Amino acid sequence: MKTQTVIVTGASTGIGKAIAGLFLQKGYNVIINSANEDNLRATFNELDNQERVAMVIGDISKPGTGQLLVDTAVTRFGAVDVLVNNAGIFEPKPFLEVDEAHLDGFLNINLKGTYFTSQAAVKQMLKQGEGSIINIGTVLVDHAIGGFPATAPISSKGGIHALTRQLATEFGPNNIRVNAIAPGIIRSPLQAKTGVTNADSLAGLHLLNRIGETSDVAELALYLAGSNFVTGEIINLDGGHVSGHHIG
Repeated sequence: MKTQTVIVTGASTGIGKAIAGLFLQKGYNVIINSANEDNLRATFNELDNQERVAMVIGDISKPGTGQLLVDTAVTRFGAVDVLVNNAGIFEPKPFLEVDEAHLDGFLNINLKGTYFTSQAAVKQMLKQGEGSIINIGTVLVDHAIGGFPATAPISSKGGIHALTRQLATEFGPNNIRVNAIAPGIIRSPLQAKTGVTNADSLAGLHLLNRIGETSDVAELALYLAGSNFVTGEIINLDGGHVSGHHIG
């Protein structure tokens, strides 16, 4: 079997870094991307397998970045077998304080970044006759948390959930599988960026009474990449967050 190639956006830290590391460990060629050059170079050096890793520095909100990722994968490794649309931003802000620039930031990076990077990848996957796209959403699309106002980022993530099912429908006959992972609270640098100083304090939101790890997301992404019969799914990876709650 040929070595498969995966593109992971937002791969310099957190969930994206864990996904890139696991795919590399499992024998994939890996293209990593981030807009943060210093973090991306540090991750590239840490992965320490330059024969099977390439990096593309760039803002995923710009359609040209997605095309550059695909071109790099094809030039370097000959294919794009899997795309993981992980790059994204998240920040709570009360609805009445959101202005157009704030909303546009989430729509551009989260939704348009996923949209146009997927568009570039699908064009290549059609030539190959198959492929797998894995988007990263959030359980908050289906299960909001009182006291955590985040209409702007959640609106963009809701678009990603809808896009996932639309793409799965449109390209299912071409054997291109499209799924999304909707994480609950995951231990990653994103928590600090949203003002959460102790992520474990949110464990009670999950039936398992603990938060998830980046490795949990990476393992599910690896499964979806290899599955030939799962498509159009939004999979909650949330320790039971959406299923129910404890009292007290």
